Amino acid sequence: MTGDALIALALAMLPAILGTVNLARLRAPRGPAPEDALVSILIPARDEEANIGTCLRAALASRGVAIEVLVMDDGSRDRTAEIVRTLAKADPRLRLLAAPPLPPGWSGKAHACARLAEAARGTHLLFIDADVRLASDTAAAMVGHAVRRGRGMVTGVPRQLIGSLGEAVTVPMINLLLLGYLPGGGRAVTRRPELAAACGQLLLAERAAYDRAGGHAALRGVIHDGLALARRFRAAGVATEVIDGAPLATCRMYRGFAECWRGFLKNAREGMATPLGLPIWTVLLAGAHLWPWLLLPAWPALLAIALGLGLRAAITMRMREPWWTVPLHPAAVLVALAIQWTALARSALGRPSRWKGRDYAPGALPADAAPGPAG
Repeated sequence: MTGDALIALALAMLPAILGTVNLARLRAPRGPAPEDALVSILIPARDEEANIGTCLRAALASRGVAIEVLVMDDGSRDRTAEIVRTLAKADPRLRLLAAPPLPPGWSGKAHACARLAEAARGTHLLFIDADVRLASDTAAAMVGHAVRRGRGMVTGVPRQLIGSLGEAVTVPMINLLLLGYLPGGGRAVTRRPELAAACGQLLLAERAAYDRAGGHAALRGVIHDGLALARRFRAAGVATEVIDGAPLATCRMYRGFAECWRGFLKNAREGMATPLGLPIWTVLLAGAHLWPWLLLPAWPALLAIALGLGLRAAITMRMREPWWTVPLHPAAVLVALAIQWTALARSALGRPSRWKGRDYAPGALPADAAPGPAG
């Protein structure tokens, strides 16, 4: 039992050490922005009537840098376009675009982002989701940091708003995996593509670097666009950096457990849920955060539990997430692994992931993809 507990302790020490280093080196960006900078804030939107108005008002309140705001209505079946159109009448910096029919081989978000980039006039492209609320100085701080530090991409995880138990046992795993298991935490200490990371909720790209890396056109069928885009940038020799996004924006990704499950399930196929990778991730996560509970009262197991909860508490505090989610950490790890294994099983069976009225099957096209060239 003590030998097993020592192994569990070793597995717990890995994220504790990486997380401590990454948290210590994580930095928030600061301005000022260059005088000649123009930030194009780009928002793909499909069925976002509940979010788009608040998102746009926050984006249009940006200060410290010139901005334009573009919204791509991606076949919304609600009042999304109407809300944007009304706001655009009062502010000429806001433009509403309509996405053409989804071509074969494209995911909906990648296609919308690619079309947004084509229409943008900015020196820098700030991609955000419709459920993101920018702080007023975010655009200026991010472009100032990118120019001053020579980064072609600057990205961060917004402060995640958590309003239900279902969100509490799913959403906090984003920062735990990024900070606890990625050497360097996505910082620009290396340009190795496999160590790249990004969050598609808040991603600033220099225009020239975006074009050099091929932009979203190089990610046509990708759902998890942030991660894939960061790897493309680094493969093209462009420096990318993950910064502290908590002071820059807020986001409530999902509402309730069912929506969280479906949302993370669609992304899992491009993350951990691979036949080779998932067994390793299961050993790393379950061994460090779940197994020690089964080995109590051995002292190495107690120490492993303390390290796991301590890391989670430190990340929660830094990322400004609710403190009451920390005791739920073992459940969050268990749910994360359940999502990944479910995604892998569904992929093996050829079952599609459904999101906002579109079905994405492994190796197949979205159900509403239009015939014709891939643009």
